[in-house]
Amino acid sequence: MRPTPDPAPAGRRASDASARRMSAALAAMGVLHFVRPEPFDGLIPPFLPGSARAWTHGSGVAELAVAGLLAVPRTRRAGGRAAQALFLGVWPGNAWMAWRWRRRPWPAQLVSLGRLPLQVPLIRAAGRVARS
Repeated sequence: MRPTPDPAPAGRRASDASARRMSAALAAMGVLHFVRPEPFDGLIPPFLPGSARAWTHGSGVAELAVAGLLAVPRTRRAGGRAAQALFLGVWPGNAWMAWRWRRRPWPAQLVSLGRLPLQVPLIRAAGRVARS
């Protein structure tokens, strides 16, 4: 009996796995925006129009929508581009958090500052998903 060749190249399988992980993480975070919105409210810069809670819920909806796009193979490329836009869109919130936490104890400052460069690999991974 001959082994059946896998129709998906190894690179695409890896990208599919990355998309599934990204989808699961975004879905979990999207749900958290509704279950425990308070921590997310603090990430919203006060100069944005409207309430912080509206922005929190809006970003939760966006995360759930992008998770859905990434979960379906037919919409995965669009989901990758949408994920890139989402990760770029939340970057100012991470910068705001780092600014607000500048007087907290240094471990908290490290967490807030560490979030900024960690967005780069997320944006790049979403780009790889979009190109697969």
